[in-house]
Amino acid sequence: MRWWAAVAWIDQLLHDGQKKVDEIEVFYVEGSSVSADTKKKKVNLATISKECGLGIRTIHKGRIGSSSTNDPDHWQECLNAAIASGKLATPQDWEGLPDVVPLSRTPLSFDSTLRIEPKVVLDLIERMLEGAGEHPAEVTAGSASLFTAMVTLANSRGVRYTNQHTGVSLSLEAIHGQSTGYEFDHSSFLDKMEPESVGERATFFAKESDNGKDIATGDYEILLSPLAYGELLGNVFVPALSGRNVHAGRSRLSQSLGKIVTDPAITMYDDPLLKGANGSVHWDAEGTPTRRIDFIRDGILETFAYDLKTAYRFGNKSTASAIRGGFGGLPSIGHHNFIVDGKRNEVADDRVVYVHNVVGAHTANPMNGDFSVEISNAFWMEGGEFETPIRSAMLSGNVFDLHHDICGLSKESRAIGSMILPSVKINKQHIIGK
Repeated sequence: MRWWAAVAWIDQLLHDGQKKVDEIEVFYVEGSSVSADTKKKKVNLATISKECGLGIRTIHKGRIGSSSTNDPDHWQECLNAAIASGKLATPQDWEGLPDVVPLSRTPLSFDSTLRIEPKVVLDLIERMLEGAGEHPAEVTAGSASLFTAMVTLANSRGVRYTNQHTGVSLSLEAIHGQSTGYEFDHSSFLDKMEPESVGERATFFAKESDNGKDIATGDYEILLSPLAYGELLGNVFVPALSGRNVHAGRSRLSQSLGKIVTDPAITMYDDPLLKGANGSVHWDAEGTPTRRIDFIRDGILETFAYDLKTAYRFGNKSTASAIRGGFGGLPSIGHHNFIVDGKRNEVADDRVVYVHNVVGAHTANPMNGDFSVEISNAFWMEGGEFETPIRSAMLSGNVFDLHHDICGLSKESRAIGSMILPSVKINKQHIIGK
């Protein structure tokens, strides 16, 4: 209640807005962060910032207006701007903002022990550099950051939700000869971070990738790391599950409901209620209560993702998949914790081409799934051990088709942005040697 008293102006905003429009929604963010960078092994001074932002959305006779400001004291002007923009909008089918429902107030991704202080990020960088010293490669750059935020969502139908969230991010880049290495980590909880491991892995890949050997053009059994797999999945497959892309004719999966779209051992779902995961929340960016959404179960496509606007337009229901890129952004279809799962096994026992990262996944064709990417930090691997490094080569294929050729998922998964992914073993993928 003390927090709500501090933002009592939100009630006044809603009261004033309801006199002029059918419905109104307020999205308010207040937070602080601290970050520091390192160039080679010289650490720059940590910087602290505090910020807040207000986003307003109005709905009147099916016309949606919006406006935002980073000064909540000017909420009246922001409200007027949102109402004015709505008058210019094209009307659409609209069945109302969400009603209030009882939800847990316990944050799912909040570290109450995290201190947003410079000495914490400086310590994290020092520990990364200590880990980097395990291999004779030169550190070129790195960073560490912490943040905490309070998000408030309120609407004219009685919703008054708040959520606290914290985050820790680390990254390090290294070089040895002509080869580079990169590693990162992020979590909502400080005690889940392993800065020494981030540093060690960055210099390991830089050192061990040097003097790579050529690989002959051909089809190979490959093992994509969570990072490499996430690049292909996030740029092609996940967007194809968006209801907006489906109904706009921009998804290859649009006619595939109830059909097999991956190997039968694969399941893909969004779990917004997974405690401790980076994207966990009890309600989405529009106030719709979240729940687990199974997109693909045992290889069969079961549903697509919807926010309110897309659901109302096409006669569906929201899957609580609305996200925002910030206080100034309108809700759009996304996911919270996108998870790829299935039977787990030892994927690196047999001889495979291990690919740690790929370059150019953003150029993949999101419509048909075709891609051609450069493989980075690739090795021959056998018995779980890295063997001969592979010189730069190209991996080409089709993102949708390769999901039918998956033959194994690693026992471990890691967070890659808002995805939680295993390493993925895939049969018969085409590599073009240089």
